Amino acid sequence: MAPRISKKEIEITSPSSDDSDVESQASLGSAGDEDGSDAAALSGSDSDSLDSDTPRKKRKVSVDVEVDPVDDEPYHAGIISSIAGAPAPAAPSDLDLVMDTTPANVPLELDTTFESLGLRPWLIQSLSNMAIRRPTKIQKETIPQILQGKDCIGGSRTGSGKTVAFATPILQRLAEDPSCIFAVVLTATRELALQIYEQFKAISAAQTLKACLITGGSDMRSQAIALAQRPHLIIATPGRLADHIRSSGQDTIAGLNRVKFLVLDEADRLLASDGPGSMVPDLEECLGALPPSDERQTLLFTATMTPEVRALENRPRKPGKAPVFVSVVDNQALAIPATLSQMYIQVPVTHKEHYLHTFLLTDENVEKSIIVFVNKGQTCEYLHHLLRLLDHRVVSLSSKLPQRERINNLGRFRASAARILVATDVAARGLDIPEVSMVVNYDLPRNPDDYIHRVGRTARAGRKGDAVSFVGQRDVDLVLAIEKRVGRPMEAWEEEGVNLRDPRRPRRAQACRREEAGGAAGDGGESRASRFKSVASHHFPLIGKFGTFVR
Repeated sequence: MAPRISKKEIEITSPSSDDSDVESQASLGSAGDEDGSDAAALSGSDSDSLDSDTPRKKRKVSVDVEVDPVDDEPYHAGIISSIAGAPAPAAPSDLDLVMDTTPANVPLELDTTFESLGLRPWLIQSLSNMAIRRPTKIQKETIPQILQGKDCIGGSRTGSGKTVAFATPILQRLAEDPSCIFAVVLTATRELALQIYEQFKAISAAQTLKACLITGGSDMRSQAIALAQRPHLIIATPGRLADHIRSSGQDTIAGLNRVKFLVLDEADRLLASDGPGSMVPDLEECLGALPPSDERQTLLFTATMTPEVRALENRPRKPGKAPVFVSVVDNQALAIPATLSQMYIQVPVTHKEHYLHTFLLTDENVEKSIIVFVNKGQTCEYLHHLLRLLDHRVVSLSSKLPQRERINNLGRFRASAARILVATDVAARGLDIPEVSMVVNYDLPRNPDDYIHRVGRTARAGRKGDAVSFVGQRDVDLVLAIEKRVGRPMEAWEEEGVNLRDPRRPRRAQACRREEAGGAAGDGGESRASRFKSVASHHFPLIGKFGTFVR
């Protein structure tokens, strides 16, 4: 059964841009990626820009991709001291925005209004125009504290409205005391930076906001010109902003020393100390051009709290300055939404592509909008070309692609011109695409927190969603670590009338399912890992050739 295919292809123009891939931390190393697209860089597609005077295209805008860190240098302990003056913590132990009404499973505060939080009427009206009428719990707790001038650490699971939580108080304070380069927002990826840029422009529609987008993949000269014009707001990735600080001259970056707000969005990723893809060196370069921490407000928001993030809480404080306000809303106990169904399929690693192709064409999945996550850019491009040859409507997203192509591909997926998005972890953070029905982990991430960010692309803001993981012979330990982190076990994927495991021997596969169910119900002392192993001996007839299932 072949999927319906659109014969009209959208022409993609891709400027030359040298991006290093920010693959999953699962693949042990993501090359650094500097983001460099400015508000001016968006002019290549003027009608897609929120502040453009040209007619808007009738499609969903707001494109978000994740960018990779630029520097491969190891983490060094001075980063936290640059932010907060506290010693660097030991080993590490989740960003999203809500654009429409927040349904039930997001922690909505029905007895609270934005007016009671201290927001001005023009901001409340702007939020209402975006169908945001009641605050979520993270917004209720952090907005008043930010308005009071406190540093803030906000932790809440994906899709809970963290972007609105820091954008609204910054815009209100800016309206009260306008000044050049009032705030700097740093985030981990290009697409997320673009999404935050568009969110700020939408919320500030009633005012005149001069915002500048500084990310990789765009011309640095136009960005330097925009910086020299002293915008109110800079939204950037650390690598590209650090490039400007090092090379664009003092006249360009002089306004940074008067910044009133610094926001680190996806702070856990920005402060991550492990792996060659650490953004810490570039982040330190950026912090060195900003005022000291006691002369600005520092706001950290994340969906996964790590020791590096919490280090700000215990930093030495200047006498008379209020302590850091910390709000952690259900991101540990409910790391994934209650409306998300987690499932797994055991597949032989030598035939994963066959299973994926068949899985995408089952009766229940053939119409769904799906993101397929992989660990490497090479795998991403391979699957993209393979699925296109098999007549799937598919686009890809990785940092190996030029920036314009990344934006176009994501735009096609948002507009449903493509049904499947094959992506690396560049798309795992911050993307808010309500239509995504399913996330497929073609490659399991090595870090359970990366799994939380990946599956957070579906089941957003109280909607239902599915996450299906392909489990190979050597992935059991990863599955167990993920289940321990999220606090919920994965269920075996099933669809009536479909047998992906062994289509040539259905009776044997049915017997395997019966044995698996029996193993789960009987012998209460048998471990989950042992059950995986026993079922694997049936599902993978060649397992003896490649070694044991559990190492």
